[in-house]
Amino acid sequence: MEKRIIVRPGDRAEFRNLTDYCVGTGRLDLALHKEYQDQLRAVQEECHFRFIRGHGLFSDQMGIYQEFTPPAFIGGESRQWYCFTYLDRVMDAYLENGLRPFLELGFMPEKLAGSEQTLFYWKAHTVPPKEMEKWTALVQATLRHLMERYGREEVEGWPCEIWNEPNLPGFWENADKPGYLALYRATATAVKEVLPRMRVGGPAICGGAGSQDWIRDFLAFCRTEGLPVDFVTRHAYMGQTPEHKGRYLYHRMNDTQVLIDEMQESRDIIDSFPEYRGIPLYITEFNTSYNPFCPIHDTNLNAAVCASLLARLGDVADGYSYWTFGDVFEEQGIPTRPFHGGFGMMANGLIPKPTLWTFAFFANLRGECVYRDEGAVIVRRQDGGYEAVLWNREEEAEREITLPFSGDAAAILETVDEETCNPLRCWHRMGEPAHLTAEQTRILRAAGQPLLTSLPAEKTEAEVRVKITLKKNAVARLRVLPAPKQEDPGYDYGYYCQE
Repeated sequence: MEKRIIVRPGDRAEFRNLTDYCVGTGRLDLALHKEYQDQLRAVQEECHFRFIRGHGLFSDQMGIYQEFTPPAFIGGESRQWYCFTYLDRVMDAYLENGLRPFLELGFMPEKLAGSEQTLFYWKAHTVPPKEMEKWTALVQATLRHLMERYGREEVEGWPCEIWNEPNLPGFWENADKPGYLALYRATATAVKEVLPRMRVGGPAICGGAGSQDWIRDFLAFCRTEGLPVDFVTRHAYMGQTPEHKGRYLYHRMNDTQVLIDEMQESRDIIDSFPEYRGIPLYITEFNTSYNPFCPIHDTNLNAAVCASLLARLGDVADGYSYWTFGDVFEEQGIPTRPFHGGFGMMANGLIPKPTLWTFAFFANLRGECVYRDEGAVIVRRQDGGYEAVLWNREEEAEREITLPFSGDAAAILETVDEETCNPLRCWHRMGEPAHLTAEQTRILRAAGQPLLTSLPAEKTEAEVRVKITLKKNAVARLRVLPAPKQEDPGYDYGYYCQE
């Protein structure tokens, strides 16, 4: 199937590109691992994210909250103090990589937990505090420390989200809405007492039945109580009812339009409150599947689906954060194989997955948008050239693109599809080794690179025309660049080479 795209002088299209706003990570103490830092640097080299958001700031693995109760035979009262050793290491590493924290305040330290409920194999305490005053003191002490270390102005620029997915009983005991609202009231007030200009928000809900009611009730509560709410957060996943096979999960994906409509409904609810009309809506987690053992995350299909999302999420949100940048992630245990359906854009072993390149292509798509449809976004660059991201989830398709252009042009194409950039297939054909040798790792890293080619460009006085082929589940970056002749006398390209 061939499709012709014609851009004429003066054409403009709406496209709000916030791909580089934020990216997700597993619990924060995983940043102490070398593999984590190596993956983060590699992803940042391509995508240049501005913020990073993860769980477990106050979980015991970070070690911030400390409490000692003397044995009975010694006597004396218990005492509390705070340890910021790991916090400093993690935050330093983020800032060194050009990232600022999008703080998520959670989960509960074991010594403060009001009950024994935990989640994940690492036992995140997803319950209210037994003493709210000790919880808010912990929050304030942490913010003061961060302010002292990094400066008030810097830390005030970090958004602060209160808890994670309280509408799910696993993440907040009994999905107790009044209990969460009480936590928000105490925590938001505590944050503003220390850093009045720090932006706070919630409720960080996930989708499902009644999720939109959580946003409505949250805003009504904040209005009634006169509480600060500088932004609203929610999550967005596309997976339908799953099918389980062993520890793995499979499901069909909702259409992109279904997710966009759901996000638009949240936006409309926010704007129905005059007090909150126009405040930012941040999607602080999004992906295809919500499970870290869903093989779709490793595939070219995932890359193509994410392209359709990145082309449209800016229509309904003021920021969005892919969950997650890498596969150093342990909610359901330590991954035992390089490919296991992990959330990340990069597999363990520093193996790029196809989805990494979708984000890299969009994150670097800068300029004035001149065209957008269900399979392409084209922008005019500052240098007078053009850049496009194109994707295709159907069978092989041809695209003919005509652009207004004067002077000589060079067309450069980077292609990610099941033939050119598919480390998963390569791993499968290698026998799916669980533990990679150095040679296997080098092969898979190479198999995860886009194919870069130069294309012939048909040129007239006022236009340039380029034809490309997109295979099924392809994502491609096309650059049409000014290429003025700078010939070297005596050098004859055509003597040995033919077009």
